[in-house]
Amino acid sequence: MDILKRNNVRILGRGARTLVLVNGFGCDQSIWNSVAPTLAKQFRVVLFDQMGAGDADFAAYEPEKYASLAGYTQDLLDICRHLKLSQVTLIGHSVGAMICMLAAIEKPDLFRQLLLLCPSPCYTNHPDYHGGFEQTDIDSMLAYMETDFVGWADSFAHFVMGTPDQPSLVMELSHRICKNDQLIAKQFARVTFTSDNRHDLERVTTPCLLVQCAQDLVAPLEVGSYLLAAIPQATLVTLPISGHCPHVSAPLETLTVLQSFMAA
Repeated sequence: MDILKRNNVRILGRGARTLVLVNGFGCDQSIWNSVAPTLAKQFRVVLFDQMGAGDADFAAYEPEKYASLAGYTQDLLDICRHLKLSQVTLIGHSVGAMICMLAAIEKPDLFRQLLLLCPSPCYTNHPDYHGGFEQTDIDSMLAYMETDFVGWADSFAHFVMGTPDQPSLVMELSHRICKNDQLIAKQFARVTFTSDNRHDLERVTTPCLLVQCAQDLVAPLEVGSYLLAAIPQATLVTLPISGHCPHVSAPLETLTVLQSFMAA
């Protein structure tokens, strides 16, 4: 299988240091358009589409493989191996951040740093953990996807972007989600919102930057505090903005934080 075609891999820039950008649920690599060109001036930037999104090869979809985050993690490792990468810095968003974390646990010698935007190891509330959602909330969301995918995409984009003053950003995200293969997107949503990776956090040995937003309905502040306490080499930065996609709604602030951590 042509791995580069499978995940529509693109490379920008020619820097000595390599960054791999890992999308969250419902997004293709265009979600990085506001930050990737700037990063490419200094680094070699690898972009790709998750299975089911963008221009990934949907014919390569295997339900059993992608029934957990392990399948998406394997795709990321396949890309790094195919490109013969080393000392990689991973920049992951949302569930893409968890995929980065799982990849670094499996192949710690391959990765130099993890830069995680709005990560969450578990989206549901538990007696000792505040993930932001009750299980009934997750069940209702998944049921809505099944009955009206387009309507769900529109409401989900509003909820995730958190920028009522920038409606164009919401429209763009909704459009991206609707371009996804619906069957794959529904399974990826179920995998994303029912995963629980809290027990994996202590196994992350790669230096890690956690970037959270001050008002994020998907990954509330309590999640950032939990991650900071659980990951051995973690640094937490809270951006004074709303929403779950800071690289889209506040690209300059996001770039400043990422570049400062990489330069340290």
